[in-house]
Amino acid sequence: MKTWIKRSLIAVFSASILLGGLAACADRGHGWQSMSAEDAARFRAKIIDRVSDKLALDATQKAKLGVLADKLQEQKQALKGDTSDPRAEVQALVAGPNFDRARAQALVQAKTGAITSKSPEVIAAAADFFDSLKPEQQQKVRDFMQKRHGWKG
Repeated sequence: MKTWIKRSLIAVFSASILLGGLAACADRGHGWQSMSAEDAARFRAKIIDRVSDKLALDATQKAKLGVLADKLQEQKQALKGDTSDPRAEVQALVAGPNFDRARAQALVQAKTGAITSKSPEVIAAAADFFDSLKPEQQQKVRDFMQKRHGWKG
């Protein structure tokens, strides 16, 4: 596999871990979805500062991490869509006497469309961030990912 592909994949997976960490931490209290915009911005800044400290990022790298966080948030919002209650949207599929196949297919197409449209931006931001890291910082990311392998069981 080519080096740039490996690096891009590592960066995307690192970003996924970062986003997973954000989601896991946000589950405290009333959850990430119920945070005000101000609380979410403070939480985002706290996470970026934490990652910056762990990796000893310079200002340029920290800015690229901020762009990555923004792109991940945009993708999350695109996946969520316009609905205020995604659970109700899925429950509506089985509300009638038959499973609403057409509605389910439309829902899947909307979600995959959101992934397809936003993924290039997320990949570019992840690659830009990862490529801006020094080799020892990249190794810290790899080590972190290796330690986290199998963290759910």
